[in-house]
Amino acid sequence: MTYLKKPLVGIIMGSSSDSKIMHSAAMILDEFGIKHEDQIVSAHRTPTRLLDYARHAEREGFKVIIAGAGGSAHLPGMIASHTVIPVIGVPIMVYNDKGQSDRFKVSAFGGLDSLLSISEMPTGSPVATVGVNKAANAGLYAAKILANEFSDLRKKLKQYKENQHKSVLRESEELKKVGLTRYTSKKFKK
Repeated sequence: MTYLKKPLVGIIMGSSSDSKIMHSAAMILDEFGIKHEDQIVSAHRTPTRLLDYARHAEREGFKVIIAGAGGSAHLPGMIASHTVIPVIGVPIMVYNDKGQSDRFKVSAFGGLDSLLSISEMPTGSPVATVGVNKAANAGLYAAKILANEFSDLRKKLKQYKENQHKSVLRESEELKKVGLTRYTSKKFKK
């Protein structure tokens, strides 16, 4: 069994509107060649589907589930309560872009509601939680979990961190060379 051939990570989200945040997790997993299966599973609108998904994930041999949800954000905790597979929760600042109104584009709590709902799980159903809208970090965390089993993936992660290090050094040298005013006007052109 290898992470290159069979999905070992499940990415689930409570709504299609969450996909614009959750795609960052998929992009990271794709960068490392980690197969994943992506689905919409609503804790509130499809509770029986949630239970079916937990059983499916165990049957398929998933090693990690990344679950993104906004608002009351019950999806990560509920999936964790139905499986022994590690769950990484992604709190999502609510983007209700399905309707016509711009009035509800973001939650009144700026994602804090989701963050607290996911991170404050009761003892017995833990969920690892990343920052609000930080699905890429969830993807990286899932890769790190898998790297405990796959040494080639561990090497890829070390190279990823080295590339980040080199990138910061290059940016710092450029900033030092051209000065802050020119650097920011060049880097953040509108």
